[in-house]
Amino acid sequence: MHKETEAIHAAMDVANDTVDIVPPVHRSTVYEIDKEGRSEGDWHYTRLENPNRVQWEHVLKVLEEGEAAAAFSSGVAAASAVLRSLSPGDHIIIPRDVYAGNRRLVNELMKPWGLQADFIDMTDLENIQNHINEHTRLIWVETPSNPMMNIMDIEAISTLARDRDVIVCVDNTWPTPVNQLPLKLGADLVVHSTTKYFGGHSDILGGAVVAREKGPLFDKIRLIQQIGGAVPSPDDCWMLARSTRTLSYRMRGHNENAKALARFLEDHSRVNNVFYPGLASNGGHEIARKQMSGYGGMISFLIDGDRGQAMDTVGRARLISRATSLGGVETTWEHRRSSEGAGSETPENLIRISVGLEHHEDLLEDLERALG
Repeated sequence: MHKETEAIHAAMDVANDTVDIVPPVHRSTVYEIDKEGRSEGDWHYTRLENPNRVQWEHVLKVLEEGEAAAAFSSGVAAASAVLRSLSPGDHIIIPRDVYAGNRRLVNELMKPWGLQADFIDMTDLENIQNHINEHTRLIWVETPSNPMMNIMDIEAISTLARDRDVIVCVDNTWPTPVNQLPLKLGADLVVHSTTKYFGGHSDILGGAVVAREKGPLFDKIRLIQQIGGAVPSPDDCWMLARSTRTLSYRMRGHNENAKALARFLEDHSRVNNVFYPGLASNGGHEIARKQMSGYGGMISFLIDGDRGQAMDTVGRARLISRATSLGGVETTWEHRRSSEGAGSETPENLIRISVGLEHHEDLLEDLERALG
């Protein structure tokens, strides 16, 4: 089936013994045990398994074309589970321009735990190869990267890693499986902040890990999910599965609107540079064209000015809201450096915009007003 159909129907017949077209919410935290005692596969306790979570995880693995998925209470919880599936002393390679929350996760929690990490430019395959050592266990890929929109060649990195028995994990939050399928390109794991485009309405927190294959690696991630307990509620799973039914159509709108805004920004006199993989001027455009079917709703750009002028620009919008997250139906933007805080290497004059689903002409009018 096509993605539009899978997104609507994937959850309907999983863990649902009712005739409801829309599966019900199962809020019970406990389930009655058979008089003969609990058997393998029985419902037991909602931290371990819940019908709504099983449905939601099934949707995730179907859309990402993997064999197994584990849902978490946030994107960082999902990322943490991947890193905790490794062992103290293991080494990872991770983009220098990576989501700030994951940078803090590695530096402030995982390094003290015993993980070794190199933050490097991952647009250069040779540079990745030069940083692989005998302890390297995982390469973390984020493409497009946040916020500089650097593009990494998933297939080439996966081939390099496979030859060295190294895991490849791709953060696919920005593209979503509508625009990019890392597991089909050779990656072992995909991570999502489902708070973003899967939720799509800025009102649900969640994360997920999807594995290309079942096996010891995913078993460890599942154990961390169930024993660590960072699981989403039944209501959140239900809401995420519900929102995902419109994901393909929402992503079409995000893709189209972002393309229009990126072209506008590229030609504007107050903009020095636009970072968007759909533009031919983007350094990674050819690789993006090879591995993406759409270029997403995220744009970063540099104002012709300093930090203060960038902040002033963000403050002049009337329609576009000032907010740090992304993936909602409403357009938001921010001065990214101030949002990232200590340790940020983002240029002081960079603005990151999450393009929503408003009419593009209204957004262009608001951009023109704000840019002045």
